[in-house]
Amino acid sequence: MIPLDIFADPVCPWCLIGKLELDRALESRPLHPFQITWHPFRLNPQMPKGGMDRIEYLRAKLGSRAEDASRAVAERAAGLGLDLNPSPREPDTTDAHRLMHWAGLEGAQTRVMSGLLRAHWQEARDIGDASELARIAAAAGMDADLVTRLLASDADRAEVAAREGHARERGISSVPTFIVANQHAISGAQPATLWQQVIDELAESTLK
Repeated sequence: MIPLDIFADPVCPWCLIGKLELDRALESRPLHPFQITWHPFRLNPQMPKGGMDRIEYLRAKLGSRAEDASRAVAERAAGLGLDLNPSPREPDTTDAHRLMHWAGLEGAQTRVMSGLLRAHWQEARDIGDASELARIAAAAGMDADLVTRLLASDADRAEVAAREGHARERGISSVPTFIVANQHAISGAQPATLWQQVIDELAESTLK
């Protein structure tokens, strides 16, 4: 297996698009060699604990470009057959990344990331809320009661922060960022055709 490390934040729209494109490529190449690991990288590390109104956030971050940026994401998603219904709250994703860390211990990371993305971008749910995170965990096969207790504590908060800090030290500055085989970085929401090409080239190299 070849490691595919993905640095992502579930509130990043291009992480949603990037995962959709990658999923399509993986579905078309069921014998792909990737062993996927998701890594924490907060898009908004200074976000208040309770989050903020999404419209206010977009206006503060993007100014006059907010509407055009939102339209571009919606159009790209629609091209992939996905209608967006984002949460009205822009959450602090620290706890979502803690959940992803625990999911990694149980082999449930991709299921949990799918749940986080779906909740935030399609179901207008607040993934900064512990009860929502527990429901997402349960849907992915994790113990919701245990997740609830962990979220009420500071468990692995420092670990997640350290992993994010290490990513920034390595030069990662945006999401999604994909690292193939610990060597090759691919940034942004790349089309499924690119991932198909990468998989095919990896398959050819193993035959040589």
